[in-house]
Amino acid sequence: MSMSPFTSAHRLYVKSLYRRILKNELDWIVRRDIWRAKAQEIRAEFERNRNVHDPRSLAIILQKAEEELANKLHPDPYIEPTMPGGTKWERNIPPPMGPIFDHLAESHH
Repeated sequence: MSMSPFTSAHRLYVKSLYRRILKNELDWIVRRDIWRAKAQEIRAEFERNRNVHDPRSLAIILQKAEEELANKLHPDPYIEPTMPGGTKWERNIPPPMGPIFDHLAESHH
């Protein structure tokens, strides 16, 4: 990914990377109290690299972070039960709101 540092696209990319890393850690560590310590370590790592202004160094740091994330991706990530793919997704969807006996009305004509 070659975008100059400090553009809005770069900031959005770094935020996205940060959120993806946090989410992946939450897939591995389901207890929030334990995960919180890991989240603080991740934040510290991002803060440590906050003042890197050299585009090449920054590209290397971001590439390493992407590789680490790819290597640590959870094989069965947690899905919120009510989200698509979750255990409760569309469990109680409302019934269709059309006329109930439409099929009978058509056969009598």
